[in-house]
Amino acid sequence: MMKKIGLFCIAALLATGMKAQNDITVHDDQTGKDEVIGLPEGMTYEIDSLLQEWNTKNYLGVDEKCESSDENPQYSKEEYISRLNHLPNVIEMPYNEVVRKFIDQYCTRLRRSVSYMLAANNFYVPIFEEALESYQLPLELKYLPVIESALNPGATSRVGAAGLWQFMISTGKVYGLDVNSLIDERRDPIKSSYAAAHYLQDLYQIFGDWTLVIAAYNCGPANVNKAIRRAGGSRDYWQIYPYLPQETRGYVPAFIAANYVMNYYCEHNICPMTTTLPPSTDTIIVDRDVHFDQIVAVCNVKAEEVKALNPQYRTGLIPGAKKSCILRLPTHGISAFIAAGDSVYTYKSDELFTNRSEVAVSQSAKKSSATRSRSSKSSRSKSRTHTIRSGETLSTIAKRYGTTVSKLKRLNGIKGTSIRAGKKLKVR
Repeated sequence: MMKKIGLFCIAALLATGMKAQNDITVHDDQTGKDEVIGLPEGMTYEIDSLLQEWNTKNYLGVDEKCESSDENPQYSKEEYISRLNHLPNVIEMPYNEVVRKFIDQYCTRLRRSVSYMLAANNFYVPIFEEALESYQLPLELKYLPVIESALNPGATSRVGAAGLWQFMISTGKVYGLDVNSLIDERRDPIKSSYAAAHYLQDLYQIFGDWTLVIAAYNCGPANVNKAIRRAGGSRDYWQIYPYLPQETRGYVPAFIAANYVMNYYCEHNICPMTTTLPPSTDTIIVDRDVHFDQIVAVCNVKAEEVKALNPQYRTGLIPGAKKSCILRLPTHGISAFIAAGDSVYTYKSDELFTNRSEVAVSQSAKKSSATRSRSSKSSRSKSRTHTIRSGETLSTIAKRYGTTVSKLKRLNGIKGTSIRAGKKLKVR
């Protein structure tokens, strides 16, 4: 029975979280054994974490007009093959039981996540397509972030990959993404998309096959080359499949499944959430240090909005004095920023910028150090020795230097009274 997705469904969605499992099991008809395949990490994120993203909370909602149910219709193998063949793709997307398992994952346990991603597409797909088009790459690669991050720009993997495209720090830096204590451009949707397109282009120059490129994007070209060697030189993904890392075996099937479900969701009773596109934004180059708090106070924009539009700045500080930085704001915010001039930078600057460029050393500490130094030198200058001459005794030497025999003995570690000519004695 069909029913509308309503507020109750969303409330239940938020309450349950629907945490994904970490693998699926596929039966191999040839060997008669079950194979465990790891899920890409983007398929394991909880739906409630996806719904906490700022754009989601402000611009996504329930489509009361869309009729849906939790029932996932079953189709024949031939129907799946026909639908995949009708996708306008350059990249080969064949059907097999592994692909079918991943389609089932999206259409059953992850159907609420698909509802979110169908709506979030409206924020990010135009950015992805522009970046891919600039490098003349197949546009179906825009669905890679679906399996990488579930379209969550704040996603961080268990191994430290970050952002929509899940760049590791080392790879990100190779492709021009700054990562330091103040900036993490892996989280910038625009810069990271162009970096990902550049990386995918380089991988295609290596492998010349898009399924191998997609596998290499997940596990690195070295692991794909190793699998090729172990498979006797075959450059067919489905031939090297058993020699790939466990998670990568599921990566290409998950990519095919993501392309399928993002195009055929209606056939599986999945309703997208509605999208209200945010106001237009613009950018300005900042060449002085400025803090989010200054922008919020002077430019009449919300703190969460500034943070969401500039996710690459980790501490709220835009370090424009170190290098020119991009600030993105709603159009009215950019106008206010320009009109405010220096008042943006000077607003509570003494409170917000506490790192000192130069400090003076305490003078009292210097004097104390100098006093100790002079005292040490004075002590060394007062130290004196006497060379014993023939016929001298401790008593005569003590009288000469105005000291006592017992002091001379203590200074020189002498137990008796005998001394030898030619030796040196400490006399003070």
